[in-house]
Amino acid sequence: MLLDKNTQNNSANALSHSTDARVMEGAKGDNPLIWPLLTLLKSSRQSWKVHHLASELQTKGLMHNLDPMPEKDLFKRNFLLMNALYELQDMLMPRQWLQVKAMEIQIFRVIPANADIAHIRDGALREYYLDWSNYDASVNVVREMLESFWSSYQQFIGVNAQLMHKGHALKVFELDETATDKEIRKQWRKLALKWHPDRDDGDAERFREVCEAWQTLRDRALGGAYQTNA
Repeated sequence: MLLDKNTQNNSANALSHSTDARVMEGAKGDNPLIWPLLTLLKSSRQSWKVHHLASELQTKGLMHNLDPMPEKDLFKRNFLLMNALYELQDMLMPRQWLQVKAMEIQIFRVIPANADIAHIRDGALREYYLDWSNYDASVNVVREMLESFWSSYQQFIGVNAQLMHKGHALKVFELDETATDKEIRKQWRKLALKWHPDRDDGDAERFREVCEAWQTLRDRALGGAYQTNA
């Protein structure tokens, strides 16, 4: 009986951890700092320091206080920035290379010869910052934090607060009603990156339209992680 009870407890714990992991995955959503970071990095050919990026985002009203304790606030700001940078690095590859070093953050139009080596070498650090469980916050806090950042970014780029009709949103995403959650999120990133106004062939109006479509579709694409208001 003892063996059976231990087996049941282990199974229950494994199920609990698995559920927590799925919930955290759904809670993280899409880091809205990806897009303003792309703007900042494209605006200068010189490298940035991570704290300079944080200061610039705060000036633009896109970086908020994340914890009442100064030490934790600093860590969480850094985590959020590094998470967005590594996400953007993966999105830009293989056409461009985003160098992610604390004191040397820069986009290279021509991929350096050692980019593959650097990407492999930084694998452990990249995995750390892409794992939201290292943020040291509950699922609800992560949701609320990203929702707050997304709302600020909407105001920053002038996205219409009125939700787009779902059918129109799918048309903007070049998808139909059969699109899976994964396909929706993949298409969002593809189109946002394609039309971002700081890309060579970007278009500010198309980018805003894609953002508005994402605002309508993201609740479905993130498995209900966010609740949107009509």
